[in-house]
Amino acid sequence: MKTLNINGNIVQADVADDTPLLWVLRDELGLTGTKYGCGIAQCGACTVHMDGAPVRSCSLPIGALTDQKITTIEAIGETPVGQAVQKAWLEHEVVQCGYCQSGQIMSATALLANNNTPSDSDIDMAMSGNICRCATYTRIRSAIKDVQFVDAMEGASS
Repeated sequence: MKTLNINGNIVQADVADDTPLLWVLRDELGLTGTKYGCGIAQCGACTVHMDGAPVRSCSLPIGALTDQKITTIEAIGETPVGQAVQKAWLEHEVVQCGYCQSGQIMSATALLANNNTPSDSDIDMAMSGNICRCATYTRIRSAIKDVQFVDAMEGASS
């Protein structure tokens, strides 16, 4: 039995240590917002936060987790940056098919939580490996650039 901190909740999962976090989230906990894309940590669809940093859950064995806090797309909107990213995604009509978008949002949120004025190079680095088959990359970049202003204003008012 493995004890995990998922979205601020302590949960138990009775799985083998080599089970990828993705399958625990989806199959054991019913958190299906995190998607399976490639299974080899190359597409980014399965991105979640581990202690605030983006990680690929398809290749992260549950046995490697100790006291880390895992945040999924289901809870990212509870943070100010997550709310701002989701709002910008809607305003820029980023989503087409939507399959990759939970991973895209998780990567963008991690970037903006640490850098509220990212350069194009910063965005490229943070979003590298997040594949969008619908090719909404220009809208993703525009949304991220708009969020930086929202996030900067929120930080100034705190």
